[in-house]
Amino acid sequence: MYEIGVSAQFEAAHRLVGDFGPATRMHGHSYRIEAAVDGPELKPDGTLIDISILQGAVAALVAELHYRDLGEVPGLAGINTTAENLAGYCWRQLADALRGRGLRSLTVRIWENPGAYAAFAAEL
Repeated sequence: MYEIGVSAQFEAAHRLVGDFGPATRMHGHSYRIEAAVDGPELKPDGTLIDISILQGAVAALVAELHYRDLGEVPGLAGINTTAENLAGYCWRQLADALRGRGLRSLTVRIWENPGAYAAFAAEL
């Protein structure tokens, strides 16, 4: 199985709902997103996918999230903006741009800080 991935960063704010102590107050993160795709075969040009397609999809998503209150982003409004929910949201946004390209699956990791991430992975 071959895999390629890209990463990007964005700044965003959110507040959690529930028993999360001080995280229930508005606070921000310097998020890092990693998106990786895998597939069983390379194309004749030796690539799994043109990496610029993956980079472009991630860049467009990051532009929508950068310097935003995540609770106001369509698709995230009304849900608890945990790292897990954010990873699932980002997966759904990226999957549409990547389907039909001979890829098997997509994994999205959302890092809230250098030591903690949540991920969502599924077949495309």
